Amino acid sequence: MQRQKRGTPRQPETLAMLAKDHRMVQKLFKEFEKLDDGEERREHVKKTCNELRAHARLEQEVFYPAIRRALSEQDRDVDLIAEAEVEHTVAKNLIEELDHMTGTDDEHFSATFCVLGDYVNHHIDEEENELFKEIRRAKVDLSPLADEMRQRREALREELGLEEAGEHERDYGADKEHDVTRRRT
Repeated sequence: MQRQKRGTPRQPETLAMLAKDHRMVQKLFKEFEKLDDGEERREHVKKTCNELRAHARLEQEVFYPAIRRALSEQDRDVDLIAEAEVEHTVAKNLIEELDHMTGTDDEHFSATFCVLGDYVNHHIDEEENELFKEIRRAKVDLSPLADEMRQRREALREELGLEEAGEHERDYGADKEHDVTRRRT
């Protein structure tokens, strides 16, 4: 497998930041299956949904608009971004359903969370295997986005009451991160 050259030293940071979030929420969905206590499950779902909210808003507010502009400037197709935005809307609706359920004893609580997990995994697969690949193919310079995304990510995490990014990255294997900018090329 041939490795793609990086445009700048910081270019992979933007995609790697998103991929780290992907790995983290995938792990949270798997951890849910091991929980038996109703209150513990409810808190776990709340944390997972807040992680998804932060990630989705980061993509919608910063990443997608910048990528849409960059791809449009090259007369490239932006349908992948439109599809990702629709997927975010569906995930948001499932999260809202979970928020309104009275508790883990609701017969649809676990089912809704599992469907959300399946949906998120599908979204991650398409984003990493199709959108990220298109970004690399178009040689979009992502380095200007890195600082803005990092700052917005921190603000969103704080707003949603999530742990500091250092803890988040340590807990979910930032050092062992799969560098999506180097795989599947």
